[in-house]
Amino acid sequence: MLLSCQNVRKTFGTNLVLDDLSLEVDEHEVVALIGASGSGKSTLLRCVNLLTGIDDGVIRLDGEDITDPRADPDLVRRRIGMVFQSYNLFPHMTVLRNVTLAPDKVHKRAAAEIRDQAMEWLSRVGLADKADSYPDRLSGGQQQRVAIVRALVNNPRLLLLDEVTSALDPELVGEVLTMIRGLKDDGMTMVLATHEMGFARQVADRVVFLDGGRIIEAGPPSQVLGDPVEPRTRQFLARIIEAGRL
Repeated sequence: MLLSCQNVRKTFGTNLVLDDLSLEVDEHEVVALIGASGSGKSTLLRCVNLLTGIDDGVIRLDGEDITDPRADPDLVRRRIGMVFQSYNLFPHMTVLRNVTLAPDKVHKRAAAEIRDQAMEWLSRVGLADKADSYPDRLSGGQQQRVAIVRALVNNPRLLLLDEVTSALDPELVGEVLTMIRGLKDDGMTMVLATHEMGFARQVADRVVFLDGGRIIEAGPPSQVLGDPVEPRTRQFLARIIEAGRL
């Protein structure tokens, strides 16, 4: 068991966002979180990466309680990569510098080692020729692939992806999907929040439907997306189908 969330509760003021939520993720597993906006998907990812504190419960990574107040968030985040929908690339830095900044400044790794690893990843995703370019010279799909490479260059145990295709034009979504499929083939453990049901169907080993901060239904994509058991899941998917997104 690589990741374990047990009875996690999170509120923002009077708004209960995560309600006694429990989720386990095995090593090499890809879990897709689906649900309406406000269902708790992004908050759960932020809690796992210690960007948002929890009010109750326990989150463990490789058996270690990372929500223990004595845990060092910086050390924990060295084992977790996180990618946001908005890329968050530094516009004044080249692609290569964006990718190598954290390993250099935060993790103090050798410059030659970092560069070699960064160039290897950029080559794998077809962006080696963009290493000296600035983000504004890249398409959205290229920027998102750079953001994913930036998360991977630290060799994370777990990769968190928060709506990484939602800011992209439809024709660019495929670029990112192809990259994530490759990571799955490599055995990367991933938890991803997505509104794209086709994306979840293609890359996930398990789909988890959240509603009101609770897990309503979980299982293989064929079951949850194709033959859901819970009425609330069926209602959610009916709206997705109506919107043409399944």
